[in-house]
Amino acid sequence: MSQTRILALVGSLRAASINRQLAEAAVHTAPEGVEIVIYEGLGDIPFYNEDIDVTGSVPAAAQALRDAVVAADGLLVLTPEYNGTLSAVLKNAIDWTSRPYGASALAKTPVAVISASISPNAAQWAHGDAVKALGVAGAKVVESAHLHFGVIGERFASAHPREDVEALTELAGALHELVEAARGELASV
Repeated sequence: MSQTRILALVGSLRAASINRQLAEAAVHTAPEGVEIVIYEGLGDIPFYNEDIDVTGSVPAAAQALRDAVVAADGLLVLTPEYNGTLSAVLKNAIDWTSRPYGASALAKTPVAVISASISPNAAQWAHGDAVKALGVAGAKVVESAHLHFGVIGERFASAHPREDVEALTELAGALHELVEAARGELASV
């Protein structure tokens, strides 16, 4: 079977973000035959505006994201929680990739959502909002691949998530579910 490509979208722009570190740990746990690429450049994409989403003149950063999503077999979305919801950068990425109407780059794309925050709530509100937005956008949300990491400031304060055996095991399980869904989607095409 050919390589399965998973694109990771991290909803935090901060270089030392635990959500980014979880994406890096996911790359570390990728099984053989699976490539996980962390998308760079979400912060360069202008806020979605239908006036600038015009064929032939879509902002290059937005088009690059759309192209990357189309080229991926599945998405791994990592969301922090900002003021009880997902980050603007992640919502903007979902908005750009869900359009133009009827031609969503997200259509039928298997997606796993991982949420992480400093609170014991584990960013579950942001998680729910991400699942909702992705589902409305036409993505195939893989519920069995969801993860929630709470109190990350304590849990990962002294070590990167790739050094946390339990986190790696949970990530590997979520990736397995996502990859199976992606391969199933590929087989049905």
